[in-house]
Amino acid sequence: MPDAARVNRRHMIAASAALSLSQISLAPSAAAQASRASDAAMFKHMPPAEQPRFSETMVDVPGARLYVRDTGGPGAPIVLTHPASGSALIWAYQFPAFASAGNRVIAWSRRGYAKSSPYDKANAGSGSQDLFELARAMNLPRFHLVASAAGGSISMDFALSHPEMLLSLTISSNSAGVRDGAIFRAAEQIRPAGWDKMPVEFRELGPSYRAANAEGTKLWLDLEHHALTGAEYRQTPVNRISDASLRSVKTPALLIAGAADLITPPAITRLLHEAIPDSEMVVADETGHSVYWERPDLFNRAVLGFTARHRG
Repeated sequence: MPDAARVNRRHMIAASAALSLSQISLAPSAAAQASRASDAAMFKHMPPAEQPRFSETMVDVPGARLYVRDTGGPGAPIVLTHPASGSALIWAYQFPAFASAGNRVIAWSRRGYAKSSPYDKANAGSGSQDLFELARAMNLPRFHLVASAAGGSISMDFALSHPEMLLSLTISSNSAGVRDGAIFRAAEQIRPAGWDKMPVEFRELGPSYRAANAEGTKLWLDLEHHALTGAEYRQTPVNRISDASLRSVKTPALLIAGAADLITPPAITRLLHEAIPDSEMVVADETGHSVYWERPDLFNRAVLGFTARHRG
């Protein structure tokens, strides 16, 4: 074969191979297609229709009556403490998952929230002290405390005051009630003027969830609209929580952050993780301030894995 013909043949073979490789790289693999399908379904879910049986009771604490849902049973209690945008009614994703894992699941509404006593400025009480009185009235053994957003401030206040009552502490999407120090300054500086006047779904649900799940967003908003029975308020904590306070936390802590959380982004949660001695951190991709609602699969798996390792 002449030299020129051999050169041309080599070029043709090389070009054919390159074209084949480009076609292979452009064709999505089965794994990639499955991953994209999984990503698309990540936010397309609704709370399970089948819920475990629970009792509804009113528990008397000094100055108020608090609404409680309780599955009962001998399992380790998981006490759910709601955000400012919710109440005891919001945990429809958590009740089935936690109860089916053998836990006793308890959710309560704070003063001024769904079915509990209205908020009284003259007798506001403290959220963490109310939780202490509620646990004592219910004769609870040591329990796992799980909180989202504003519920995390109350839960950290409780953990600092009553570590002997806890098996573990989970705080999602909250700066742990810190009011002094570098963590407080970092959390404050990222909130723009007029933040509280922005739509609550913009502040508390990630854009991926809102884009993918209009029905779920509507249900979340309905629960939010029925959460408060009066003007929003914050009870006064027992402890003035600072960066230094976090270093004294004795309870094992799980910290959950949403990667798209505009209020408590992972950068804030990392500061908490560095400060709290026995802590772990989980980040939910594409998720906003309401991880328990937007990504209940990840939230529930993280909580159940963590509580299983801290049975006391």
